[in-house]
Amino acid sequence: MAGMNLILPAAPPLPPVVHHPAYCAELPEEHRFPMNKFRRVAELALAEGLVPGGKFLKPRAAPAEWVALAHDPAYVEQVFSTNVPPAIAREIGFPMTQSIALRGRCATGGSVLTGYLALEHGLACNTAGGSHHARKAHGAGFCVFNDVAVAIRVMQADGVIRRALVVDLDVHQGDGTADIFAGDPSVFTFSMHAQKNYPVRKVPSDLDLGLEDGLMDAPYLDLLAEHLPQVIDRAEPDIVFYNAGVDPFAGDKLGRLALSHEGLRLRDEHVIRTVRRLGLPLAGVLGGGYSTDIDELAGRHLTLLRAAATVARETPVLSA
Repeated sequence: MAGMNLILPAAPPLPPVVHHPAYCAELPEEHRFPMNKFRRVAELALAEGLVPGGKFLKPRAAPAEWVALAHDPAYVEQVFSTNVPPAIAREIGFPMTQSIALRGRCATGGSVLTGYLALEHGLACNTAGGSHHARKAHGAGFCVFNDVAVAIRVMQADGVIRRALVVDLDVHQGDGTADIFAGDPSVFTFSMHAQKNYPVRKVPSDLDLGLEDGLMDAPYLDLLAEHLPQVIDRAEPDIVFYNAGVDPFAGDKLGRLALSHEGLRLRDEHVIRTVRRLGLPLAGVLGGGYSTDIDELAGRHLTLLRAAATVARETPVLSA
């Protein structure tokens, strides 16, 4: 066998990853939102080799006409001009500065780009996004614009998709997404969350699974495995947007569930694997996660990118 040249099959490419430096906006040091996690997620993703070619794909900041497809134009103008009424700014939880407004636009543009990359490659991830409390009329709960809702509306307006499914596994119910798509049969919203957590007043999704406090890995994963195929069948989507919030983790500052790191890994791999084996494109967004330990939190958020890379190796991503 000496001298034989063995040609090994090329490893499947990593799914594309979208990131923008503006995802990490300026906040007062004492603010309770862990904004620095977005910078650290990017650093760790590069260090772990989870970014194709070591290069992120950088989105454009979403223009007003994109955002107004999902939000009241008057509210869009308030954010763009940083002239949000104080009561709404308090409900959002951020001072409405140029930095915060730009972050909302870039994260939204990032989810739009992620959606288009998912159509092209089968699988793509955004290192921000999942701002699911932003309703049609205004933002709330650390969410300025509902990036996933805007992405779906942009893609529908462009005619590249007709139907979409939102799988929201953040620990908090996706009330804003449910509000924006209420009564719209072209978008199916599925939220699996801690029932007693924020928001107090839930807006009904197409399917809500409100979970009891302290639910652990096994029953959580069993419920997900039971309902996800049914949800996909009912939605008949052209694309799936997956909110991979890591706040169901037992140690999360704002969570009420009790998933382990392993549980989060199994959850993300199950969602991505199920969707991809059906030949459907999946766009993953980061979702919520809260801790004063930024390294721990950023590492937890990397679960999505690691799971995407794992499934891509099992099921090569589609070519255009």
